[in-house]
Amino acid sequence: MVFSSHLFLFYFLPLSLGLYYLMPDRGKNLLLTILSYLFYGWSNPLFTLLMFFSTVVDYICGWIIGTSDQDKDIYKRKIALITSIVTNLSLLAIFKYSNFALENYNLLLSAVGIENQGIELGFRFILPLGISFYTFQSMSYTIDVYRNDAEYQKSFIDFSCYVSMFPQLVAGPIIRFQEVANQLAVRSHTLEKFSRGVALFCLGMAKKVILANGCGKIADVMFSAGTLHWFDSWYGAVSYAFQIYFDFSGYSDMAIGLGLMFGFVFPKNFSSPYKSASITEFWRRWHISLSTWLKEYLYFPLGGNRKGQTRTAFNLVIVMFLGGLWHGASWNFIVWGLLHGSLLGLERSMGRRAFYFRLRRPLRIGLTFLLVVIAWVFFRAETFSGALTYLYSMFGLAAVPETSLLVRGIVYQPYYNLVMAIAGIVVWAAPQSWDWTRELTIAKAVIIGVVMLLALSLLTLQSYNPFIYFNF
Repeated sequence: MVFSSHLFLFYFLPLSLGLYYLMPDRGKNLLLTILSYLFYGWSNPLFTLLMFFSTVVDYICGWIIGTSDQDKDIYKRKIALITSIVTNLSLLAIFKYSNFALENYNLLLSAVGIENQGIELGFRFILPLGISFYTFQSMSYTIDVYRNDAEYQKSFIDFSCYVSMFPQLVAGPIIRFQEVANQLAVRSHTLEKFSRGVALFCLGMAKKVILANGCGKIADVMFSAGTLHWFDSWYGAVSYAFQIYFDFSGYSDMAIGLGLMFGFVFPKNFSSPYKSASITEFWRRWHISLSTWLKEYLYFPLGGNRKGQTRTAFNLVIVMFLGGLWHGASWNFIVWGLLHGSLLGLERSMGRRAFYFRLRRPLRIGLTFLLVVIAWVFFRAETFSGALTYLYSMFGLAAVPETSLLVRGIVYQPYYNLVMAIAGIVVWAAPQSWDWTRELTIAKAVIIGVVMLLALSLLTLQSYNPFIYFNF
């Protein structure tokens, strides 16, 4: 079930809100947990068993860590922590990376001339929706309890609610337990909070349906067209940059808005990332919850920036390599992560000596955006060779057949040109929806109502309605 569907908008959400506000406070978390499992298991009920298993393991491990003496039960606490980490990473390894590992193992054997020794399975593991998000979120709980950054959760229902909460279950934001621990116990339900939640949800829906879907159609045509003229290929790459931003930031807005409707305040997940003047700044603004998770649970344990510039650069490359792999079991994602890690390491090593730090901020923003767009090619292309072919087109290095000009008749239409223009204006000139909805006025309410009606109208006409981060 997706947020931008008639089933969710006109049936599941109204019913959930109605039941939730009729339920006494002591039963709200249980109801929200049941609704979340229904939401998650709608497409495949078996997926709920994995999430429940992860929840039970981490609850027990957190309870063992939290109730054990820190001085006398050191090994007991460590075993519980290791059990939690190994369990969650094993789930990811089996369901997300096993197919990729087997394929590369068989390719390696063929490359060195060893035939008929490969491993062939009669089945392929299906990637459960949101497994990358809820395993990271659930695992961070036991780590925080072990570090004494959070108290262990006594109530299994409250912990289950934290792990499974449907607003942010499938595609984040990744919520650390300490950010909502108090809210699970006591939270306020006010008209102001609910109104802002509705506003954020509507704006997120508009981002998704009006802008992300329109830009996505352009990107799909361009990336499936083979070699293109350099201008067309850049246009397609920029359209994908717009698509993934509005798709994911739109989902985050909807998730945060839904959280507010149910009384929860989730942290901001995007802060105008394409206004960044460096790759370092970009990762402070893009998918903030993931960046924070990688920093807290990977970068700092590796040593952070405490062991010199060379080690710092190396740590950044390793963290982004793993961040790329987290996004998907593909060499494309690995290369994407290594590109960002290398740029982060280069910026950290060179500091203000980097030539583009001498440029004016608008030029640095433009240069950063170009680097991000180039890296997005690996994120979007279906194969590694396809990404290279597309990059050749972007830099005028590919032979362009005359038939490639046919794509111009498809994408350079008034509707798509308008969508791209509006997307550019929103990216670089409009305020963040998080900030804009802090104080609602009648004028803002009218604007929100209009864009939501437009989004609903388009939703009835569009058959193209994917959420990119559902794949991760």
